[in-house]
Formats: sequence, C-alpha cells, structure tokens
Amino acid sequence: MSQRQLALVIDLNVCVGCHACVTSCKEWNTSGAAGPMTDQHPFGADPSGTFFNRVQTFEVGEFPLTETVHFPKSCLHCEEPPCVPVCPTGASYKREEDGIVLVDYDKCIGCKYCSWACPYGARELDAEQKVMKKCTLCVDRIYDASLPEVDRKPACVKACPTSARLFGDIHDPLSEVSQAIRDRGGYALMPEWGTQPANHYLPRRKTHLRIHDDELVRADNPLRVEGHLPRPAPGTPTLEDAGA
Repeated sequence: MSQRQLALVIDLNVCVGCHACVTSCKEWNTSGAAGPMTDQHPFGADPSGTFFNRVQTFEVGEFPLTETVHFPKSCLHCEEPPCVPVCPTGASYKREEDGIVLVDYDKCIGCKYCSWACPYGARELDAEQKVMKKCTLCVDRIYDASLPEVDRKPACVKACPTSARLFGDIHDPLSEVSQAIRDRGGYALMPEWGTQPANHYLPRRKTHLRIHDDELVRADNPLRVEGHLPRPAPGTPTLEDAGA
C-alpha cells in the first residue's frame, strides 16, 4: 500500500448525468500523454471508441415511485489492483509515490489479460493502437507546474458543473476527500472483490417532496377561466409592429 493514494470521490446525490466529465476527459487525454483515444465509425451502424470515463444511467424503484440514477465510472485505482499481477509484460503498474495505476504503452501487447482481471470493466482496448488504455487521473495535468494550482486537478473534476467530483489523497485524514468519505458515508464499489478501490462514492440522500392539492392549481391560470390561451388586448403592439 502506498503512503499516498490519489483518488476521486463522486457524489451521486448531485450528479445530473450531463456527461461533462466524459467529454472533458476525452478532449484532454486524446491530445495528451495518454492519447490518442481513437474512434472508429462514430456515425456508422457499429461505432466504437475509447473512453476513460463513462456515465451509466438507470432507473431504480417501481413505477410510479422511480428514480433516475447517474453513475459515473472509470478506473478505481485500486490499492490492490488485480490488473497489475496478471500483466505478462509489466505494462500495467501502480506508482508508489501516489498510488495511480498506469499502463506503459511501449510494453503493452494488447493481450487483454488486465481487462479480464478487472472486475469493474475499466480497461479499454484502443482499436487503432492495439494497446490497453484507462484513466490516468490526468497525471500529466495534476503535476504540471506551468498550470495554476487551482487547475492541477483531473479534467473531469474541473468540468463538473455541480461539483459532484472531488479529488485528493484518501490516505490524508485531513483532505477534502477523506472528510467527505467519513462525514457522508462514502463507500467503495464492490469491496467483496478485495481490490480496495481508491475511488469512492457518496450515496444518494432520500428527499421527500410534500405538495398540497391546492398548490397544484394556479390562481392566475388563464385556462381555468377562459378555457383558451390569453390574447393581447386590441391595439397592443406586436412583434410584427416592432419589426416594421
């Protein structure tokens, strides 16, 4: 176990499934050290592409009491990554200094052993380069001294409009991510596999909306009185008059 473990903490309560994390990740990494992330036949009948981050959307509950859940998922940078020991060439490795799991493309032979070993489906084969690729936590960005301190975060974290993604060292008890995990019941995905995922999720919080019957009827609703949409009074200027 590394002394420092960088990771993402994702708040499922405020994720709206906008895919800003997906597109920003694709944009940054396809032109960075981890790229290219190639697409083939993107507008055809059988498109394929390489993505480090995907958002799965599904419904829970039974009608009419259903909820929509948006679940972002990428490499979890496990503290005991099963993808590392199965790699026959040593291409998959875990950095001691920050716990990030990476792939050395020069050593990768595209055998897919790592994808078979990963219980989270976080590995993808680049169909053009024939090597396995995955989330790097934007390692080429978070250590870039030429960037302002505030921008040294993964692209997905910077792009999230609802601040649903946090980034930091989960081994530091004073870090923002550690406090969020402790205070808000953060959990790891599928802990029964024993991989000790570094990325955590903050659970959705149940909220109950109470509306009284009289709140569903607008007192100023013109349809209640006249049965049709309101019309402007005679002589009132219209858009045609404004353009004349």
